[in-house]
Amino acid sequence: MSKKTLVIGASTDPSKYAFLTANKLVSHQQEIELLGIKEGVVAGKEINTNKEKFEDIDTVTLYVGPAKQKEYFDYIASLKPRRVIFNPGTENPEFENFLTEKGIEPIEACTLVMLSIGQY
Repeated sequence: MSKKTLVIGASTDPSKYAFLTANKLVSHQQEIELLGIKEGVVAGKEINTNKEKFEDIDTVTLYVGPAKQKEYFDYIASLKPRRVIFNPGTENPEFENFLTEKGIEPIEACTLVMLSIGQY
C-alpha cells in the first residue's frame, strides 16, 4: 500500500493546482485524502471540510497561503506526517520552523513537478 498524501486546500475547480495535484497523485497510484472549504468530489475522493483526524498521513501538500495557515499549525503537527510540501506561494518560514521543531520535514517544492520528474 502506498503512503497517504493529504491535500490541504483541495478544490473542485479544474483550474486550481490543488485539483490538478489530486488527480495527478491518483494517476501515480498514490492514496489521497482531501481537505478544503467546499464539499465536492475530486479524483474519486470526497473533500472533507472539517479537520478530520486522518490516519497514516505520510505527506501533506499545502495549497493554502501563509495568511490562512496559522489554523493548520497544530492540526498538521497532530497528524505526524513525515513531510509537508509548501507549493509555490505557500512558503512560510514561521510554519517551516514550527514543523522542523516537531521533527517534520518542510519542503519548498511543487508537488506536480516532483511527480512529473519521479522525485515524489
